[in-house]
Amino acid sequence: MSRVGKKPIQIVKGASVTVHNGMVNVKGPKGELSARIHRSVGLEVKGTEVVVTRKNDEKETRAVHGLWRALIQNMVTGVTEGYSKKLEIVGVGYRAEMKGRKLHLLLGYSHPILFGPPEGIKIETPSQTNITISGIDKQLVGLVAAKIRSFRPPEPYKGKGVKYEGEYIRRKAGKAAATAAK
Repeated sequence: MSRVGKKPIQIVKGASVTVHNGMVNVKGPKGELSARIHRSVGLEVKGTEVVVTRKNDEKETRAVHGLWRALIQNMVTGVTEGYSKKLEIVGVGYRAEMKGRKLHLLLGYSHPILFGPPEGIKIETPSQTNITISGIDKQLVGLVAAKIRSFRPPEPYKGKGVKYEGEYIRRKAGKAAATAAK
């Protein structure tokens, strides 16, 4: 049995979980999230806990058991605490700023990049080289962070580009190392 799947989800004070017609709705102080439950997974709300059960012991059912427990846990955490990702911009002349609701990026191209975040995502630029993405949906926050990073991923020689905070960039030696080997 899935170790993750059989662990009950604690409903934090201020949050509520309801299950109706194959949909799970999670409400909290930061917002509301809902999802359609997989057909082979069942949910039971018992007081301040949610228990995820599976209907049979087939391979696919065992695979989605722990997945759905983790997804519902992420929904509960999102509506109570929220999620955030931080990006750093490295490079001379590379910078970011918010212009209204759009993120304005200068990343060494001949044109600026304007990025409008989807509904439910908040982007802040505490400095010209830092970007903070926050929201209640963990998957959407990660997707937006990955999209912004994809505009100029860090390159391995000087490390210039957009990277996650604390991300290690594997460096390569430049031309000098190639001539020294001869």
